Amino acid sequence: MSESLGSAVPLSTTEPRPAAAQRVLPLRHPGRWIASAIVLVVVAQIVHGLATNPFFQWDRFQYWFLRPTILDGLLITLEVTLYSAVLGLLGGILLALARLSESPVLRAVSWVYIWLFRSVPLIVVLLFLYNFSALYKTLSLGVPFGPAFLTFDESRLATDMVVAVVGLSLNEAAYAAEVVRGGILSVDQGQHEAASALGLPKGDQFTRIVFPQALRSITPNYVNQLIGLIKGTSLVFYVSLLDLFGSVQSMGSTYPGDIVPLLLVATAWYLILTSVVSVVQFYVERYYSRGALRSLPPTPLQKVRTGLRDLRARARKEAAI
Repeated sequence: MSESLGSAVPLSTTEPRPAAAQRVLPLRHPGRWIASAIVLVVVAQIVHGLATNPFFQWDRFQYWFLRPTILDGLLITLEVTLYSAVLGLLGGILLALARLSESPVLRAVSWVYIWLFRSVPLIVVLLFLYNFSALYKTLSLGVPFGPAFLTFDESRLATDMVVAVVGLSLNEAAYAAEVVRGGILSVDQGQHEAASALGLPKGDQFTRIVFPQALRSITPNYVNQLIGLIKGTSLVFYVSLLDLFGSVQSMGSTYPGDIVPLLLVATAWYLILTSVVSVVQFYVERYYSRGALRSLPPTPLQKVRTGLRDLRARARKEAAI
């Protein structure tokens, strides 16, 4: 028995390769590299053209970028955007609740309002309000077809700022109503039934259970509306309000040789404003995603740290091989 064991031939005479030699080659993607190279070449050409073309007059851009006239227009743009965003969202919430109401009158009036202001261009609404005093010189509150208790002079009440804010708010409320309504409808019906089973009043059901969950859907859509609102404020120039775009237009008429750098200044400020709103959107979405996701999405700083850590780990691995 021992002799048979001693004379046994091994099944394999080859020795296993060391772990360092067992290297797995990654799958190559030549098409991806070619596409990336083409995109980089195009981007480099665009950047080179922007930097070297004297037509853009970057020295004049630098001169106008922080001029008091431009900053005053920027402040007016921020004020109009802030007031219109708040009033538009509040109006949108009321319109959305009216659309979801069991009252046929509220549903009909809300639907007609949304249909009307989504159909009429914003510039038409602003110009109509700007010339509203030609139709109604005074506004009054009182009994219909009866005596008036309060009377207002429309020409004094409707300043350029008021016209701009009211026009943008009326238009924004129509779009915000559909965003809010869609967010409320996205909440699972079981949540509504659970809120009713708890015996909470209707107001508490909406503010504590339904609306916080609906915000996960409302936030990204309404931020898109807010970005559109920031750009839409450029139309208030036509109602004699010198916002950012209005200031650029005014300075362009005074200095016709600086039209291009002035337009670049307006473009740069609008890019800055929309970028800030996008950053705020990310953190608001991240906040309201708590409890809905297993792990929160990483912040840009966390992504950079993770990328650097992966690069260091890969470099150490390559050095060890």
